[in-house]
Amino acid sequence: MATGTLTVENVGGIEQTEAEIPPGVTVLASPNASNKTSFLRAVMAALGSNQVSIKGDADEASVNLDIDGETYNRRLERTGSGVTFEGNPYLDNPEVADLFAFLLKSNEARRAVQSNVDLRELIMRPVDTEEIQNEIDRCQRERDRIDEQLDEIDSLKQRLPALEEKKTELESEIEDKRAELSEIEDEIEDADASVENQRKERDELEAKLSELRDVRSTLEDVRYEIEAKRKRLSSLQDEREGLEAEIDDLSEIPEQELENIESQVDDLRSQKQTLDAEISELQKTIQFNEKMIDDAASGSHPAADIAPDGGDGATVTDQLLDQNAQTVCWTCGSEVDVDQIESTVQNLRDLRRQKLDAIDEIESELDEYKQQKKDIESQQRDLDEAQRRLARVENDIESTESGLDRLTERKESLTAEVEDLEAAVEALESDSYEDVLELHRTANDLEYELGRLENERDEVASEIADIESRVGEAEDLRERRSELQEELTDLRTRIDQIEANAVEQFNDHMEQILGILDYDNIDRIWIEIVENEVREGRRKTTKRAFELHVVRSSESGVAYEDTVDHLSDSEREVTGLVFALAGYLVHDVYEDVPVMSMDALEPIDSERIAALIEYFESYVDYLVVALLPEDADALTIDHHSISEIGA
Repeated sequence: MATGTLTVENVGGIEQTEAEIPPGVTVLASPNASNKTSFLRAVMAALGSNQVSIKGDADEASVNLDIDGETYNRRLERTGSGVTFEGNPYLDNPEVADLFAFLLKSNEARRAVQSNVDLRELIMRPVDTEEIQNEIDRCQRERDRIDEQLDEIDSLKQRLPALEEKKTELESEIEDKRAELSEIEDEIEDADASVENQRKERDELEAKLSELRDVRSTLEDVRYEIEAKRKRLSSLQDEREGLEAEIDDLSEIPEQELENIESQVDDLRSQKQTLDAEISELQKTIQFNEKMIDDAASGSHPAADIAPDGGDGATVTDQLLDQNAQTVCWTCGSEVDVDQIESTVQNLRDLRRQKLDAIDEIESELDEYKQQKKDIESQQRDLDEAQRRLARVENDIESTESGLDRLTERKESLTAEVEDLEAAVEALESDSYEDVLELHRTANDLEYELGRLENERDEVASEIADIESRVGEAEDLRERRSELQEELTDLRTRIDQIEANAVEQFNDHMEQILGILDYDNIDRIWIEIVENEVREGRRKTTKRAFELHVVRSSESGVAYEDTVDHLSDSEREVTGLVFALAGYLVHDVYEDVPVMSMDALEPIDSERIAALIEYFESYVDYLVVALLPEDADALTIDHHSISEIGA
């Protein structure tokens, strides 16, 4: 891993600074209100996060990160509608990193334990469940097609024994006919020697017999084609009846209902967009006020230099140390309790939660309407496809009937021609040559029958070859079906696997951290996957959730389950950080961004901070942490220190 160089201008409270960030732990060691958080946000901005602000007296800001021979940069510009971002950040999409890598005090995953939000929702947020479902549907459709092909192949395989038997019978008949024809030809040869003087009449008769054989062969071919056409016509008529029945089953598409559904979907999407905008504004307000509260607590807020009574010498920073600390409201300028502002911020959080719940209900309704629309559109597609197939079948029936008429006319013509030729042959026959002529007629009939048998055998052999070819495809189809089944199993269990992995990661790391930090009377903090029945729109459904458990021991050594609300600030901070680490590992965030940032660790004592940083270092290539000097002094691991950040 290479050392990175960060250059910052006009970010947060920093006017200009440059610093190196080597692999391992980098500690920003300086007092409160010394731009440590601004530095961390600058690092985050270079990596792709938008959780950064421009210095109050500037209109533009920039961040550059040079690492591994590459330069990543962001440019910020203040506009009338807000702040615009340009440049080439490390990440194209910082959503997962914002959740699990950039662990500032306001980080949503880190604060999840304190604010009692849905832990499962946070862990599963980066997972595209809709795309997983689309993949499941695709695999199921392909698997169903393969099942149909395998069923067809099995049906064809059942025909093979009968076809093989028929082929054997035909070959036996052909051999018998050939032997019989050979005997007749020998007899004809003997008979021809005794009637050489009648060759002219015989040649004429043979010509007629040959012509008769050819016409009979053509007639048989026409009859065979007629039979095939009739079977084809019957099959098409059956198919037409089936399609007509299918079209009758498909009711008329309720166009008005489809329009109503689309209208409802548009309305719900509009409501969701409005709520999203409101939630975004609430989140900005909450984050701003949280920062102002933190600044007031650290003495960096502008009101910290103003005595609350107008000049008795006591600063707001001093008063913040009291139980009922006051500060100057940054919205109206009046003196208020910090607790009152925190209460207002909590109300804003509750309002945001209500709006998120409203979005959940809207999304549930949207899913119902989308499914209804999908069903109607599917019904319409089925109807359209059935009508197209019916039209093709009608055309095939018309074409087949026309061909059948032509073949019937051809058969009648050939039948008449055969009758004429038979009459001509009969006229050429004489009593003296009756035996010879009978032999020729027999040979002619045998040749015709032999040709018919050979044609039938070739057709059976061709059908057997086709079936065997299809049977040969079965193994490949079964292998593909097995692959699809494995893929389906993986897709169906992927969400469960992510949930289980997240819980396992949290529980394992939490157990190790508690053992290292040695908190008094905490035996265990762990997550359990539970199922709860909830209402989505007008229906009830079962949803999985993560339930956080705290197990303590009494003075007598008896274990009992406590509530999260009773955790100390230090215990909550550690639990939130471990939850974020679980998300970092479950979603392989380290593969996309090797940097983790962390600040506001003051609720944790120095020794535990040192142990916590040492633990996190083993999972992160670059760990950038903001600490007070006294906390930084407690570190025992090798680290790079930055004490001058820049004004």
